Parts: sequence; C-alpha cells; structure tokens
Amino acid sequence: MSSTPASDPQSPQPEPLPRPEAAPAPRARPRLVFDDPLDQQSSDDTDRGWGERPASAGSAADLARFLDEKPPHHV
Repeated sequence: MSSTPASDPQSPQPEPLPRPEAAPAPRARPRLVFDDPLDQQSSDDTDRGWGERPASAGSAADLARFLDEKPPHHV
C-alpha cells in the first residue's frame, strides 16, 4: 500500500453551467407624456367616433342612410 492518492483517470470536474438562452431584447418602455390630454382631440369628439358616415352627396347616399337608420318598427 502506498500513501499517495491514486490518480483517477476520470477525475470529477465540475460540469459547465448551462448558458442562458438568448433572452429577447427588452422592449422599450412607453415614454411618459406630460401634455394636457384635454388639448388633444379624441375619436369621440368627431362624428366618425360616434359611427357617423362621412358626408356624401347624392340621393342614393341619403336613401342608404335612411334605410340603415330606420327604426325596427318602421320595417
């Protein structure tokens, strides 16, 4: 018997740590806007925001609007 430690041909080496997968690029934060929101026109301030059609000329357009907006009890 010898007093020297036996050399192990496959000495235990620490396994490499798994590399984290490429993380997606961080999204840009929305910038803070300190403007007065009441200075901007919203969609509700327009006829289009309330579902109105743009003004069109002609009796065919008027008839189509009349038929679309006719109450159900007038059918």
